[in-house]
Amino acid sequence: MSDSIGQSLELFFVDGRPDGLLTAELFNWTGHVLIAPRTQLTTVLGRKEAHYTGVYILLGENDDGDLAYIGESEDLGNRIKNHDTTKDWWNSAVLVSASGNRLNKAHVKYLESRLVEEARRQNKVALENGNTPARPDLSEPDQSKMEAFLNNLFMVLPAIRVDCFLQSTRPQSITMVQKSTAEQCDSVFIGRAPKHGVEGKAQLIDGEFVVLAGSKGRTEWVGPQTHNYGKLFAQVVSSGVYEVQGSFRVFTENYAFRSPSAAGATLTGRPNNGQEFWKVERTDQTFREWEASKLSE
Repeated sequence: MSDSIGQSLELFFVDGRPDGLLTAELFNWTGHVLIAPRTQLTTVLGRKEAHYTGVYILLGENDDGDLAYIGESEDLGNRIKNHDTTKDWWNSAVLVSASGNRLNKAHVKYLESRLVEEARRQNKVALENGNTPARPDLSEPDQSKMEAFLNNLFMVLPAIRVDCFLQSTRPQSITMVQKSTAEQCDSVFIGRAPKHGVEGKAQLIDGEFVVLAGSKGRTEWVGPQTHNYGKLFAQVVSSGVYEVQGSFRVFTENYAFRSPSAAGATLTGRPNNGQEFWKVERTDQTFREWEASKLSE
């Protein structure tokens, strides 16, 4: 993560509204991403890139929660128009194409297959897709190009709040390489709830609060069922990295959270003030105190 190279992302609000049409492009990338609310479908169909060959993602929800559908087409706009009459649950669409309409049918079928694979692997949203489409037989150079295309796309999508492909697990090797450095600067934290046998260990790595493999927490969510952290708990469990082992759940892989509170709530099974729950391993400072001391420096 620390070796990542900075990227420049250009967002353009087509109609000057934050909830309207939005395009996203990375510098030096041929890909083009258009996200549009369903209510502006007519406007979308008037844009030339909406009729390029590409892949698309429908986003919405049903009674069970967030839902998505991933597909491909040689005319994105017409396919989305068809879905307008056959699927009633979606409320926004993401259209992915390339400048100059450079993608062909084999390219987008490969992209569709890989997107479905990755969405299922991350398991952050339910997919309406049936089976995962088979990958087409691309040449080695074309396959390499599509993987590079996907790497850029996976960077753009979270920036426009499409998180269903965002990977939260972190390789053990990366954490161990940085572990000594983290300990030297006291950014290793312990979170405990002795009454319930909860004990977790986390590191702040490249701005991410990473709970380390082996951390143990409660087996079930006991807080309010409608709380956002309750949904996060269920999401982490469904990812397969937070398994029941005896009387506890145990993280089998390192897992990145957006905040100490989100990490603490997942371990304790209820809403949690992570600023107080997590303490520096060496000094017993709370995360809040540690953060304040770093800011004062």
